[in-house]
Amino acid sequence: MLLFKLAFRNIFRQRRRSLLTAMSLIGGYVLCVFSFSMSEGSYNNAITFFTQDHTGHIQIHKEDYLLRPKIHKTIEAPEELSAMLDANEEIASHTLRIFAPSIAYSDTDNTPAQVIGVDLDRERTTSTLAAKISEGSYINSEIDGEGYYSAMIGAGIANNLNIGLGDELILISQGADGSIANDIYMVGAIVGDRDSGDRATVFLPLATAQEFLSMYDAVHEVSILLEDDGRARAEAEALQELLPDLSVDPWQVVEATFYQSMQTDKQGNAVFMGIIIFIVFVGVMNTVLMSVLERTREFGVLKAIGSRPAKLTLLITLETTVLALISVLIGLLLATPLILWFTYAGFALPEPIDVGGVLMSHMTGELSLFVFGTPLLLVLGFAIVISIPAGIRAALNSPTEAMRSH
Repeated sequence: MLLFKLAFRNIFRQRRRSLLTAMSLIGGYVLCVFSFSMSEGSYNNAITFFTQDHTGHIQIHKEDYLLRPKIHKTIEAPEELSAMLDANEEIASHTLRIFAPSIAYSDTDNTPAQVIGVDLDRERTTSTLAAKISEGSYINSEIDGEGYYSAMIGAGIANNLNIGLGDELILISQGADGSIANDIYMVGAIVGDRDSGDRATVFLPLATAQEFLSMYDAVHEVSILLEDDGRARAEAEALQELLPDLSVDPWQVVEATFYQSMQTDKQGNAVFMGIIIFIVFVGVMNTVLMSVLERTREFGVLKAIGSRPAKLTLLITLETTVLALISVLIGLLLATPLILWFTYAGFALPEPIDVGGVLMSHMTGELSLFVFGTPLLLVLGFAIVISIPAGIRAALNSPTEAMRSH
């Protein structure tokens, strides 16, 4: 207890030196927090963008449809599966989809197109399809006054066929029963732009697409969003046990290329984070060592009046630890509003950056215990580790030589 009181007294007695040390520790902590927030935020935002765009956190298919898609590899009785998923508290939402290649025609042109039938209501809460509409409005599954169903088409198809809202779209494909599927739809919305991933896609209401492809009530895919995206693998394993006849895969398997690219990016980013941590370490080390060296005469006096080397080392370590703890708490107060703004507002990048194959044009941070806690432990750890050899050096100095120093 006496050493603690002495440590506090020395910190406040040597205000200028303590202030310089604290500023270095605070700066190092805030720099680490911001760097961790930026790193974690960029990857988590990329994952959120990718999974909510269309992938979901978990996907369910029949057999090996994910690797070798065939129109006949379908999930039968999807209503029962939907009811089970709706009852699962870990699942935020899910949607049903069917897929088929086709040729899209207008009066004068044709172009390849990917037909995707979606459950319109469920798709709105599971993916960002509704938010990607650039013209028109989200369609419904009703027949219009002229007997047409509505379709949403990618901007690339609209450009290639020179059609727009209210124009007719002719689709030709192969039905699940081997028949030729063909029908006419009315363009109700245009999705994205000519550079977006959906530029060659036609979205139809699920029942309409099932009728078009002679698939009756079957679907090819169930895409699931979880309440906690970090549990994708665990929930996929749990669902696989409940659905042994189907294939249940987390997004890390569904989009293995993206996941591996992101992991590679993370490894490269670890080098950058290592440099940041090294800069903080050097700053803390320099500040602590200079503080001890400047007090060599004081330590010599303490040894001359009978202070033991072990207690002197412990005193220096306690002073540094207490000052580091006060500094990181002040740094926490300063960093919190910065990270809050960075997380919820962020800033637009002058040029988009590639994160695991996803172009990010807006940078936001991550607000988490990891972002604040890891730098706190690092700065405290650095300060304590550096103070121990500095204290040992001061304790081993000869009192006579120490008191002669200036």
